[in-house]
Amino acid sequence: MALTPRTTIPEEEYAYPGSTGCPGCGANLVMRYLLKGLGDRTIVTIPACCWAVMPGYWPSHCLKIPMVYCAFEATAASLSGIRAALDVRGETDVTVVGFAGDGGTVDIGLQALSGAAERQTDAIYVMYDNEAYMNTGIQRSGSTPWGAWTTTTPVGDAKGFKREPKKDIMRIMEAHDVPYAATVSVGHPEDFVKKVRKAKEVSGFRFIHAYSPCPPGWRMNPMKTIEVARLAVDSRIFPLYEIVNGDLTITRKGKGVPVSEYLSLQGRFAHLSEEDIAKIQIGVDEAFAAMEKRAATKN
Repeated sequence: MALTPRTTIPEEEYAYPGSTGCPGCGANLVMRYLLKGLGDRTIVTIPACCWAVMPGYWPSHCLKIPMVYCAFEATAASLSGIRAALDVRGETDVTVVGFAGDGGTVDIGLQALSGAAERQTDAIYVMYDNEAYMNTGIQRSGSTPWGAWTTTTPVGDAKGFKREPKKDIMRIMEAHDVPYAATVSVGHPEDFVKKVRKAKEVSGFRFIHAYSPCPPGWRMNPMKTIEVARLAVDSRIFPLYEIVNGDLTITRKGKGVPVSEYLSLQGRFAHLSEEDIAKIQIGVDEAFAAMEKRAATKN
């Protein structure tokens, strides 16, 4: 009888059940897979964001590893200080992680992030991307995609939904010449954990952009978190790739399904017209074609 192949995902758990995250929260899975890849010799620093409240109430929390809270804008400064302190103590085997949402990364925390990347601080920065300021009421961030509704881009006003494109944080990190940067998704955990393990073995500043569906903010069924995450990859709205010392490799090409299949599951896009969706499709196709020209695709 043929044996079912074992998963490559470690069985050990460092993020316990019992967080205060919403049902279907993608950020819960981001933390879980991250720690599976890094192990218990890890310290994580977290700014104001959903994950600042999700671990639970002091003195209890749902993580097995040490956790430090920091100011909204200071994640990368905090991880730099932790790294320096550990180095003085000779504890070079501890992985230091900055774990922040998109608002605290592409907007409020960008200055400290740029500084840590420029200094090549030996740490990993993870941005869990739910594409808005979700913890404080679904306000628009620089990572909110074109066409999305938020509470600060109401569809009924004169301007309507968000009209600016999503800020490309991976290009910003690449411009800092970081040795390793990768996109990951909770819909593809084996790719996720593989990249985390790879990042752990690299010296210098590493950046991981994690796709993290938010059912309340995206106006979606919390039971469809994984389906939406996989559609983001298959529609190529969120390609999975890594950049190692400037070389880009697509790690999962996706099926190329229409973006409408992805958008239709989320109420934040319900107002879009056929023309709007066609515009998004053209942008996605052009961006992925440009990426394919550059990449050595491994599919």
